[in-house]
Amino acid sequence: MSESVQKVITLDHDELLKFCGLGDRKLKSIQQRIKAKIVARGNELRINGPPSDVDSAYTMITDLLEVQRAGGKALTSQQIHMAGEHFAAGRPGAIKEIFLDTIPIPLKRKQVAPLSPNQKRYIDSIRQHDIVFAIGPAGTGKTFLAVAMAVASLINGSVGRIILVRPAVEAGERLGFLPGDIEQKLNPYLRPLYDALYEMLDPEKMKSYIEDGIIEIAPLAFMRGRTLNNSFIILDEAQNTTIEQMKMFLTRLGLDSQAVITGDITQTDLPKGQASGLVHVRKILSHIDGIDFIEFTGRDVVRHQLVQRIIQAYEKHG
Repeated sequence: MSESVQKVITLDHDELLKFCGLGDRKLKSIQQRIKAKIVARGNELRINGPPSDVDSAYTMITDLLEVQRAGGKALTSQQIHMAGEHFAAGRPGAIKEIFLDTIPIPLKRKQVAPLSPNQKRYIDSIRQHDIVFAIGPAGTGKTFLAVAMAVASLINGSVGRIILVRPAVEAGERLGFLPGDIEQKLNPYLRPLYDALYEMLDPEKMKSYIEDGIIEIAPLAFMRGRTLNNSFIILDEAQNTTIEQMKMFLTRLGLDSQAVITGDITQTDLPKGQASGLVHVRKILSHIDGIDFIEFTGRDVVRHQLVQRIIQAYEKHG
């Protein structure tokens, strides 16, 4: 019979409730991801099982508690899920290294943090490079983290404005057949960018920034002929650019500016037979200093856990 040991973590009442969640829901989620047995008794977490399993569980739990204390709020289900992924992959130190690397965001969100090694590498790359390409499936945080970095750069004065761009491919970038004025025509294509901003900025502040031109959200066609200085520029859904559009966008970059280009090359909406500018640019710019490419996979998905499984199933199928 194998040896069984116990380790005990003592917490104050409020911290324990926050960690375990309503009806111990979060504690049960952690339990599903480790081999040792965890029990909450009074103000203690008791970890029982074989020594190696207990040591592993103890490390995971203490790391998660450190993240919870640093953030000042309860852990999210995404953090718990990704913590389990890191331990299963033999990356126990990743919890603190990744989750504690925060992006300071004012007002609604005090901070945004990466959840996977690739997300950590992504925000590090944005800090270090003038042009970063993020390529991978939906739900991997490509746009959300880029917008968070843009807002943080605006707030700390690194840039004077944010420019968010999307190709309106389905309307051929003419948009004429849609009802309403130009703003109403563009809204369906640009809405995801507004949604990301609303996660991070107070609505009145965001409205003020847009009215003053400090934040601009526009279709890609509107970038032609411009030089964008002192700006943080994000091109989203870049798989829907043509080769010529991608070249046009990249050559808009002016002084004291940086650009992040995101897209999923498996979901292009371009007409059949037309090459994607994102696929093309990866072939010709990947070795230029100052430019970096970050590749995401289904394992980086931070939406509902079923989304990760769906994407992995599609990747396996073909």
